[in-house]
Amino acid sequence: MKTSAEKEFIRAGRQRQALFADEEFALIPREYAHRVSQIDGACSMVFDIVDIQTLRTAGEIALRVGEGQSLFYLGHIGYHMDPPFQGRHGALRACRMVIPLLRAMGMQSFVITTDEDNIPSVKTCERLGCVLESTVDVPNWCRAEFCLSHRKRRYIYEISKA
Repeated sequence: MKTSAEKEFIRAGRQRQALFADEEFALIPREYAHRVSQIDGACSMVFDIVDIQTLRTAGEIALRVGEGQSLFYLGHIGYHMDPPFQGRHGALRACRMVIPLLRAMGMQSFVITTDEDNIPSVKTCERLGCVLESTVDVPNWCRAEFCLSHRKRRYIYEISKA
C-alpha cells in the first residue's frame, strides 16, 4: 500500500508540478517504483532538479527508501548536477528539500555514499550535516550490478535530530 507521500509524488509527477522548491531550484517528480527488487525491494523516487530561472533540467536526485545489502553501498540518496549548473549547491539544496519527504516515509536517518575522491560530493555531505560513518570496500557483485567504484565513503544524516 502506498503512503500519502508516495501518492503525492505520483500526482505531482503526472502533472509535472514541483513537489519542492527554493529560490533557485525546483524538484519535479520524474520516476516512481513502489518496490524495486534490484535494490532490496526499496521504493524509488527520482526527481529532476530544475533551474527556476531557465526551466532547464540541472540534474537529478534519487531517493531509495528501504534497507538492504545493496542500499548499504548505494545509499538512500543519489544525486548529480549537470556541468553548467555545478558550483551553485544544487545537490545540497535538493537534499535539504527532500528531508521532509524521507521523514514522511518513516525514515529516521539516511545514508549518502560517495567516492573518496569526489570532493564536491564530500563537501555536500558535510554541509548537509552528515557524519562520516565509515569507508567501505564495495564487493565485486555490487560493483558489477551497479557500476560502483571499489571504495565508498558512507555518510549518515539523522533526520530525528534535524
